[in-house]
This record gives sequence, C-alpha cells and structure tokens, in this order.
Amino acid sequence: MTSPDPVALAPAVPVAQIGLAAALELLTHGELEVIGRLVVASNATLYCSVSLDGVTAACVHKPVAGERPLWDFPDGTLSAREVAAYRVSEMTGWEVVPPTVMRDGPWGPGMCQLWVGVDEQCDLVALLRSEDERLARMALFDAVVNNADRKGGHVLPTPDGHLYGVDHGVCFAVPDKLRTLLWGWAGRPLPPESIEVLNRVARDWSSGLGPALAALLAPEEAAATRRRITRLLRREVYPSPREDGWPAVPWPPF
Repeated sequence: MTSPDPVALAPAVPVAQIGLAAALELLTHGELEVIGRLVVASNATLYCSVSLDGVTAACVHKPVAGERPLWDFPDGTLSAREVAAYRVSEMTGWEVVPPTVMRDGPWGPGMCQLWVGVDEQCDLVALLRSEDERLARMALFDAVVNNADRKGGHVLPTPDGHLYGVDHGVCFAVPDKLRTLLWGWAGRPLPPESIEVLNRVARDWSSGLGPALAALLAPEEAAATRRRITRLLRREVYPSPREDGWPAVPWPPF
C-alpha cells in the first residue's frame, strides 16, 4: 500500500460537525476499512475510513504490531501514549489532540484517531514563528506530556481555525525529554487561565486524569506527569531547554 490521496478517498469530518461524543463512538465502534499506508511515517500508519450508522469519516490507525522499537521507550507502548496524550488534551479542555481511542483493527489493537483536514492556505512556517496563543497552549501541553518530538509537521491548522497537534507516541517518559519547535515562550509567565486549568487537574487527579493515565501508562510515568504539573504550578513559567546537552529541537524539525 502507498500513501493515499486523503481528499479523494474519505471525508475529513470536523469534530464540530458530528460532535465529540459521536466522533469517539464512531472511532471506537465503527467499521474500519484500510485504504492505504502513510509511507512517510516511521511506524506503520494506516489511512482508513471508519463508518457507523450512516456516518463515514477518515481516520488514522496505528497498530501496536507496526511500532518500530525505540531505545528509550518500552516496546509496544506508543499507541497507548497517543491515547494518553488525547486524555490530557480532553481533561484540560485544551483540545490539542484530535479524538483518539484504542481499538482492534485488521492487525490487532492500536490507536485510532480522527483524520484532520489541513488548511492548505496556511503558511505553517510563519505560524510557527508567531505569538499565536494556540501555539502557547500547545507548548504548555507538550510540557505536561513531556513531548520528545514536536516537529513542525505535527502542527495541523484546520480550515475552521482550530490548531491540532498529532504524533504523540514518544511522550510521557519519566526523564525530561522535551524537544520542540515551540520554545518561543520559554521562561515567560504562564497565563492565569492556564494556571487555573493545571490547578483543577492537580486537584482532581485522583478522580480524573490519574486513573485515565494509570490505564495507559506505567505507574512511574503517570506519577512523573503529576510531578511535571506540580513543578509547572510551583514555577508558573513555561519551561526552558535543558542545559545538559539534550537536544532542544527535534531532527528533522519538520
């Protein structure tokens, strides 16, 4: 299979059009049909259609069986990390990650994520160099999930003005591994509304994000996420690059 033409093969249905609950139901229980493979991805990434009750949408399916082993992340855990990133996005209300679930597919279990239609008229380089508040929120999200790979190509502006981030398989490591193009806010004070969100997540941890992450990550990884939130609240500033030689920017950057 080769990379398909997404526009020609299946509709990119915005979440606002079908509703979040319906999108999650569609991804979880819909009939999954593999159309092609996105060959530029390092892990097996399948472009699919998913259909349920007369609704059809495009989606991405990444089976656990197609994950490439990494030296610094346990084998077979990348799909669960993608779902965990969605749960952080959902429970903070930041809506950084498109609807994402774990489900069975033709090659066994894996993540399934709603396909995002991109605004082709957007100058992505100019956007990434801007002070856009949507990027600031994404930068804070990356700090919470410890994203080790925020490339420019993982930032998806949509025609309706939303900004999504995708490809979160290398998040939630216990050591600090933050690598991103979004360092423009490093050292700046966190906005009051972001502090309020983090305080809410921390306060409700035992009944909210804690159990959600415990079902998807190793116990020490979930605990490290809570510590990162606590540290952000204590310092009330966006994080800065490490000073020990760890690369601050992913390669390639796009």
